[in-house]
Amino acid sequence: MTIDLQTENDHGHAATELDLDRVVAFAGQIAQNHAIASNGVLTYLGDRLGLWRTLASVGPVTSAELAEHAGLAERYVREWVSAQAAAGYVTYDAATQRFTLPAEHAAVLADDDSPAALVGAFEITAAVWASVDRLAHAYTTGEGVGWHEHDDRLFSGVERFFRPLYAGSLVDAWIPAVDGLTARLTAGARVLDVGCGLGSATLLMAEAFPASTFLGVDNHGESVRRATAAAQRAGAADRVAFTEAAADEYDGGPYDVICMFDALHDMGDPLGALRHARAALSDDGILLVVEPAAADRLEDNLHPLGLSWYAASATMCVPGSLSQAGGAGLGAQAGAARLLELFALEGFGTARVAATTQFNLVIEARR
Repeated sequence: MTIDLQTENDHGHAATELDLDRVVAFAGQIAQNHAIASNGVLTYLGDRLGLWRTLASVGPVTSAELAEHAGLAERYVREWVSAQAAAGYVTYDAATQRFTLPAEHAAVLADDDSPAALVGAFEITAAVWASVDRLAHAYTTGEGVGWHEHDDRLFSGVERFFRPLYAGSLVDAWIPAVDGLTARLTAGARVLDVGCGLGSATLLMAEAFPASTFLGVDNHGESVRRATAAAQRAGAADRVAFTEAAADEYDGGPYDVICMFDALHDMGDPLGALRHARAALSDDGILLVVEPAAADRLEDNLHPLGLSWYAASATMCVPGSLSQAGGAGLGAQAGAARLLELFALEGFGTARVAATTQFNLVIEARR
């Protein structure tokens, strides 16, 4: 079925024919997306209030039993857990009126140490919503939004989101993909992690390579403070340190290895960051850069993972870059060709994509 709508443009009135079936189908898609987005709030609340962890630990429960175990009000919990049953996050047995979080779902929602953990992503979303007025202003003016200007939940949410990926990939996949890097770190190297955030990647490397020493730098003071505390808790403060510095201002080289994990595209001046890294490397040093996986053409990134990265880029990465000197706004989906072009412009002798995974591009560069 089609319908005609009268639309006005610069040339006067023109008839636009709409396919009603497509309208209905798209409206259904939007309604479904709205339901998922609305439940995102509840998913975050379940994490914040310990409901996912409680469900994982107690087995099948009624809403009253779940509320008692979690120390929460039953009427709220009843509605919350019913929503999770409707979403398919928990199962519901009508005969016993009990809800169960399957073990496979618990690995995603209830265990931050699981390689499949993703619930931290909802903490990121909560932080982005808290910054939406600031983002609207930035979209209007073209100004940036600094990392420090976001809601504090962004810092812990990003760390929780990326840490499982780093734990499963950094030591076992990314580092071995770079020629000679495992041997260099095993023998003992001076390692710099630029844009270290809360220090998860730095500490994972330090644990795996005890003969090496590590310095993490970040331009966000609160992240540096939390990373320093994490190193102390891990008993690694004797060979792991963190300091506040911009990507083109740190000193203390030469370094045998410099790393940038999901950070280069966030920088206001990625060319300046690469220039500074090249100068800070030892003659035979290695630069390891890990970026979100992206094809070189927009049309090849139009899929669910691409949506996730573009959404992050539009709310965090590009606003952050535009807030810094240089304001390059490279974006999280720059693609390998554009990234390698940056290395060539800064005079690296070699730069190559050492590995491509579902989620990441691993780039190896040498002076």
